[in-house]
Amino acid sequence: MTASRSNRRPVLIALVVVSAAACLALGWWQWERFEAVDGNGQNLGYAFQWPLFAGFVIYAYVKFVRLEHDDPGETTAADGPTEVPLDLLPQRHAPAAAADELDDPEARQLLEYNSYLAELNDTRGTDRSST
Repeated sequence: MTASRSNRRPVLIALVVVSAAACLALGWWQWERFEAVDGNGQNLGYAFQWPLFAGFVIYAYVKFVRLEHDDPGETTAADGPTEVPLDLLPQRHAPAAAADELDDPEARQLLEYNSYLAELNDTRGTDRSST
């Protein structure tokens, strides 16, 4: 049995408050460590980083509440599946030379291997769901 929104709200608010307070406390602790004799720039960086984490916790909660209040019955055109345009990605070019015309044995071997893989792909088909 799931709890209703009103039953979850105080727990979520408490979680956000505790999390944000913990982040701010850790930021304060890092600031104290920075001001100590052996403090360094890393402590200063963390002192500024922890309040950003606290802000993110609050932002995530606000975003969650807004998404929760959105009507799930409303649909937009972007909700359905979309097709990728065929001209989005660059097209593959044909190999510049045949394997017999190449002087480099490694390049010739690589071209032959790629041709072999292309043949295997053609005989196997494009259905990859069985793998």
